[in-house]
Amino acid sequence: MTQAAKLALREAELYSDGCVYRLLQLPPNALVLAAGVVAEAATPFSALLADKDELTLLLPDDVCQEFARRLRHATSSDAAYRLITFDIELDSTLVGFMALVSGALAAAGIPILTYAAFSRDHVVVRADDFDKALRTLKQLQQTAQGT
Repeated sequence: MTQAAKLALREAELYSDGCVYRLLQLPPNALVLAAGVVAEAATPFSALLADKDELTLLLPDDVCQEFARRLRHATSSDAAYRLITFDIELDSTLVGFMALVSGALAAAGIPILTYAAFSRDHVVVRADDFDKALRTLKQLQQTAQGT
């Protein structure tokens, strides 16, 4: 665990918006549709990931319902998810931050989806695991305090 990563973890505020999210899968040729939904929804947090095989959207559940007609060909996750944001500006050269986070959550048996913005990192956990994930991360922060 690098000292810089520990310091960032100690100083990070753990933030969650209280929303329930869904993952949606669309074919790669649906980029305009997916980007349009994200733009129109204008939520404080959403994600659109495009790769060669698929498009993935992470949207609040209420947005999925609002745009259900337009997203009718999307495959939706059965699981509900919650967001945890590390509310601290992270330098893009920081090494080991997400390794600390993912290692602690893995040790607790909590699967995660990771998202990196320009200056902040986010993890998304199943809604059923949210409280345990938050406790685990707060314990990790306390451990980092002692070093």
